[in-house]
Amino acid sequence: MTRSEFSRAIADEFGEAYGRSIVRDVVVTALGERTADEALSAGAPPREVWLALCAAMDVPRERWYGAGRPEPKRA
Repeated sequence: MTRSEFSRAIADEFGEAYGRSIVRDVVVTALGERTADEALSAGAPPREVWLALCAAMDVPRERWYGAGRPEPKRA
């Protein structure tokens, strides 16, 4: 997962404004008591941060994987 896919996944799951707030404000134990922003700035892989946020925010497991990928182009 790239950083842009991470951002897309956050927006898709939580919405633009609420997603930004979650990434900036929610402290996640699995990320070493850091926010997603802090973890990403420290070099944590975006996929690891995404999965930790999903668990912390009780996102249903069926929405954890593949999130953030763009829709396939249609011919």
